[in-house]
Amino acid sequence: MSALIEALRRRLPAERVITDELRRLAYGTDGSFYRLIPEVVAVVDDEDEVRDVIALARSHQRPVTFRAAGTSLCGQAVTDGVLVLLGEGLATCRIAADGATVEVGPAIIGAEVNRRLAPLGCKIGPDPASINAAKIGGIAANNSSGMCCGTAQNSYNTLAAIRVLLADGSLLDTADAASVAAFRSSHAALLGRLAALSAGIKADEALCARIRSKYKIKNTTGYSLNALVDFDDPVDILAHLMIGSEGTLGFISRVTYRTVPEYAHKASALVFFPDMDSACRAVAGLKSAPVDAVELLDRASLRAVADKPGMPPLLRELADGATALLIETRGPSAAALSERMAAVLAELARHPLIEAPAFTTDAAEIDRMWNVRKGTFPAVGAVRKPGTTVIIEDIAVAVPDLAACCLDLQHLFARHGYHEAIIFGHALEGNVHFVFTQDFGIESEVARYAAFMDELCTLLVDKYDGSLKAEHGTGRNMAPFVELEWGAQAYALMKEIKRLFDPEELLNPGVIINDDAQAHLKHLKPMPAAGELYAPVDRCIECGFCEPQCPSHGLTLSPRQRIVGWRELSRRKAAGEAPGELGHDYLYMGLDTCATCGLCSTACPVGIETGALTRAVRGENLSSVARMLGRVAANNFGATQALARGALKAGHLAESVLGTPLLARLTGGAWKAGMPRPQPAGRATPAATGDKVVYFPTCAGRMFGADTPEHALSATVIRVLERAGYAPFVPDGIDALCCGQSFASRGLAAEADGKSAELEAVLRHASEDGRYPIVLDASACSLRMKAFLGERLPVYDLVEFAHDALLPRLMLAKKTEPVLIHLNCSARRMDFERKLTQLARACAEQVTLPAEVKCCGFGGDRGFVVPELNAHALRKLAADIPAGCCGGYSSNQTCEIGLTAATGLPYRSIVHLLDECSREAMRQASC
Repeated sequence: MSALIEALRRRLPAERVITDELRRLAYGTDGSFYRLIPEVVAVVDDEDEVRDVIALARSHQRPVTFRAAGTSLCGQAVTDGVLVLLGEGLATCRIAADGATVEVGPAIIGAEVNRRLAPLGCKIGPDPASINAAKIGGIAANNSSGMCCGTAQNSYNTLAAIRVLLADGSLLDTADAASVAAFRSSHAALLGRLAALSAGIKADEALCARIRSKYKIKNTTGYSLNALVDFDDPVDILAHLMIGSEGTLGFISRVTYRTVPEYAHKASALVFFPDMDSACRAVAGLKSAPVDAVELLDRASLRAVADKPGMPPLLRELADGATALLIETRGPSAAALSERMAAVLAELARHPLIEAPAFTTDAAEIDRMWNVRKGTFPAVGAVRKPGTTVIIEDIAVAVPDLAACCLDLQHLFARHGYHEAIIFGHALEGNVHFVFTQDFGIESEVARYAAFMDELCTLLVDKYDGSLKAEHGTGRNMAPFVELEWGAQAYALMKEIKRLFDPEELLNPGVIINDDAQAHLKHLKPMPAAGELYAPVDRCIECGFCEPQCPSHGLTLSPRQRIVGWRELSRRKAAGEAPGELGHDYLYMGLDTCATCGLCSTACPVGIETGALTRAVRGENLSSVARMLGRVAANNFGATQALARGALKAGHLAESVLGTPLLARLTGGAWKAGMPRPQPAGRATPAATGDKVVYFPTCAGRMFGADTPEHALSATVIRVLERAGYAPFVPDGIDALCCGQSFASRGLAAEADGKSAELEAVLRHASEDGRYPIVLDASACSLRMKAFLGERLPVYDLVEFAHDALLPRLMLAKKTEPVLIHLNCSARRMDFERKLTQLARACAEQVTLPAEVKCCGFGGDRGFVVPELNAHALRKLAADIPAGCCGGYSSNQTCEIGLTAATGLPYRSIVHLLDECSREAMRQASC
């Protein structure tokens, strides 16, 4: 293997050939309950690199697995050979002028494609639940579907063209006539054999009819044999065989989809039935109604979410056996939507219901209903025992068989002791998921699971002729059962297809084709308890939904990967083993480069904030000296700030002598271009007239100043508050006060809470026990105090107070130049995107919120300590800066420092934009 690694390092940049133990473990983890640790991870950015890595692996006879996002639930993205990780160079997207087609690379996230298509009123057809994290490569390779796309709009049926690299290094682009012609010449034997297989199937009426029948419902078990009956041209056959092939036949380097309409007018209804049979009979009737989604939830799944915030009270009162359907219908206009709702209600009136159904078009109410559905899977994961894993499987049967099948599944769960199991899914397609928990660390539990799987597969095949896998791909869990579902003749065809494309069996071996009847019971992922410092970490199912939110993903580790590493360290500690190299690497990759922004929790199905784990581990690792210094700083915060101002002043002096580039290099990137000057001690004196509001200038704003005192943050906030008719009151002694955020991020929890308590006492006195609103000028501090105070005091972030209270009172003159805004992680977690955007739009004609920039990675002090994190988090920002942009606005001072350095544009608090535009409005009014 060392020879292969050296060869890879000669071909790829060294940093993209990953061999350290920590990242091999972390990248060798997907959303499934399997684990294989790769010998090497190769990060590739273009087709040529993929081709060369495959060739090198072939020359050393090592297996190759391609990995996009790794959200796979079935083990398709793990290997003990060469893991080829798709880099950002493969995240391409090109939309046709009319939006009818979109050409996408395998590394772009599905939701990002839809975001770009949205202005044209269209989207891609596949809509897996993981679309916010899943990438096109995985969506196409697994033929993933979801709640609305059914079979008509999946990747197979909306494929316009495909570009693939085969195991022998050859390339076929079906959108390029020259490429097709060359391939027909160079691979005549392969195409000839595909044509012969197709002709043979079509001549066999029984086999042909069976294949057509199997694809009347969702089916991703085995290879897409329907390609052999749906097409005559072997190039078309090859293209469609690639869909659902799970990286076992070749590498999909580009897909062109025919897009589908995305209607803006939507309505949803949550409808309750007395039993499963009634609900499923209604599903059969709804098949011909104008519905876009019909989701089934059994009584167990409804019970699992009944106590969650915002759930309908009826969920707690339903009798055993009650079943719900969540129905969505859409239309190109409000009138069309009304007609469709009426048609659906007319169909529902034919069935017994617990209460009269009603549609809503209110977006918030629709979200609440769909939260019932989305909360089912995490509800099981959240209550499982430490050390167990969550298993989710998906099957499909004909819609008339759905009720009987669901009842059989419930009996099967009870017989095997899976009493927590729930059933939900895409009823309109006869496609349901079931979820239960499993302990793979106990031999008897593995045997129980094996017996369950055997009985499940036999039931589905013999009684219902159903699909063992409906939309998640075959994977390792069902590979041993492919022949059971399809029969010997069809399975032999699949084996021949594998041999035709990959005769050496080096592309993702063991997935789809696997003759080991026990393969689904091997390489099971351990899930050691690791929640001693932060209990929620044990709820992590390693799905990867968190990754697109994380600023360090792709630099070091993502939240899921941090948890994977921490679980292994916890296992070693419990076993009395040394942490080794993995433990050493975790200090930087796991701790130092975590921004602790908490955005992972906003995407996590079970709400885990990996930053909280990082803070706890940082605190555990603090030396006695570091703890002592933390206490000294907390107890002498005014002096600490004075020292920081002195250091900042010294930095500017050094910059004047050495220049910015040299000083930045000498400080390892800690010194930034455009670094603010120190803010002089003292505070602005507010006026005494107007509606009283308590204003607390946060410590970053008190330390970092502006070119002139009147442009300092606190002075600007006071000026704008007064202009809006408020009388801001700044408490005494603020130089010694802090919300505690800076201490919490370093793991100094006690000191952080102490500072928060000090601030609470001061704010309570200043606000007369909450009589007056309290405004903080940094979103990170606002979030901290909101969480610390709960409902005890009315604390407002400057963004929300400006939106809710200042906008109605201010006259604003709009800027004609475009402006940028940055929704920092704390504002994002407080759901202020709409408010920040509306503030900016009230002040400027053109406002840009870069969609692919989440947390800036500055993380309080991370931008100074590990500046590469800030640079990595903002690497995509430059592409979204509009021509003629005059600057950017946010609501965290340190974030603004990093944004200024990254773009060369001045970033300031959003209050500066309000100040400028309200001042200009007053000037114009006086003319």
